[in-house]
Amino acid sequence: MILSDKRILEEIDKGHIIIEPFRPECLGTNSYDVHLGKYLATYRDRVLDAKAHNEIDNFEIPKEGFVLQPNTLYLGVTVEYTETHKHVPFLEGKSSTGRLGIDIHATAGKGDVGFCNTWTLEISCAQPVRIYAGMPIGQLIYFVVEGDVETMYNTKDNAKYNNKTTRPVESMMWKNTF
Repeated sequence: MILSDKRILEEIDKGHIIIEPFRPECLGTNSYDVHLGKYLATYRDRVLDAKAHNEIDNFEIPKEGFVLQPNTLYLGVTVEYTETHKHVPFLEGKSSTGRLGIDIHATAGKGDVGFCNTWTLEISCAQPVRIYAGMPIGQLIYFVVEGDVETMYNTKDNAKYNNKTTRPVESMMWKNTF
């Protein structure tokens, strides 16, 4: 079950959902719009290795915008810091973003209960497109959880994305054992 706008506000009042900064005009009927932060990153190497720590280079989006190029993975970050203590947050692209040929996540659209951070975006595009810091980039949708949660994400010893950040975070796949 997806939370409605009224229910999202109730959960914010209870402290079960935190969105900073919160802007009422960003609340949709059953979602909350998030915005592209000022930092993007690209991987240093063109060939990535799932067992290696693939390093990234961060850069700031200039005021005149930045043109994304096809066949390049960009990591972005949301302006909004969020915490979700009782629900499963899903991040989806806005239809306006998709209609520009921009995908904001390759696979990681679901957050865990207890996720407390900004959202790293896995951005790709179908054709060159100019983007800007602060533009609406996606929307958070909140789902009800059935049953009690045994271990919240922010309390897991092996949680790889718990460090609060305002910059994109590279893949931590290399920390897994396989």
